[in-house]
Amino acid sequence: MSVLVLLLAAPLQSWGASARFARRTTEPVPTKSGVLGLLAAAQGRERSADLSDLASLRFGVRVDQTGTRVRDYQTAKHADSGKSMPVSERFYLADSVFVAAVEGDDTLIGDLHAAVRAPVFLPYLGRRSCPPARPLDLGIRSGTDLRQALRTEPWHAAEWYQRRHRDQQRIDLQLFLDTEPGSTTAEDSLRDQPLSFDPRHRRHGLRAVRSETVSVANPQARKPRRAAVLHHDPMPLLEGD
Repeated sequence: MSVLVLLLAAPLQSWGASARFARRTTEPVPTKSGVLGLLAAAQGRERSADLSDLASLRFGVRVDQTGTRVRDYQTAKHADSGKSMPVSERFYLADSVFVAAVEGDDTLIGDLHAAVRAPVFLPYLGRRSCPPARPLDLGIRSGTDLRQALRTEPWHAAEWYQRRHRDQQRIDLQLFLDTEPGSTTAEDSLRDQPLSFDPRHRRHGLRAVRSETVSVANPQARKPRRAAVLHHDPMPLLEGD
């Protein structure tokens, strides 16, 4: 088994698990459906293609930079009638940075890695209006599992964000992981397990998720100051005249 690690960083991201035309929300972290959709597009898969191999991958994400949730309003006209559509709301994550990873068979992970490095269709982070600001590829981690790969990955927040926390030598980050195979415990469930991307009948199943916290080093932290050591020789006080 191998782990493919991806960097998801952009001025805007949007990861909706449920959406309607008049109100398109975003989850606070990337969804499994969104990231697997990115990988499928990188491979050039059609939306009606079989997803069973991708859906079987174990998925996890780490929040390196939380960012800010923002709201936008959009208008549109009907393509046939030309009539104005109702004003709709769109929600985004601004200045967020995530590290996402998928774990699976070595051959499939290798194929996905090659596709990320030379994608057939350009990647976007949840919506086509959200292209990545940095290269996605952080490489393959062999000889480790999903959890350990995310726990040991260096902190990828923007430098300005790291400097903002320069008084902290280490930073606590949150992980969200698929539960281990065979596990009967989960902290939450999300309906973002992709079953079909076919626009005629998109389907998603429930996914069991657990969370934990990991501490990583801050590369922009101030070096701790060492107290000055004063030289003191007590012997002269003990010597007689």
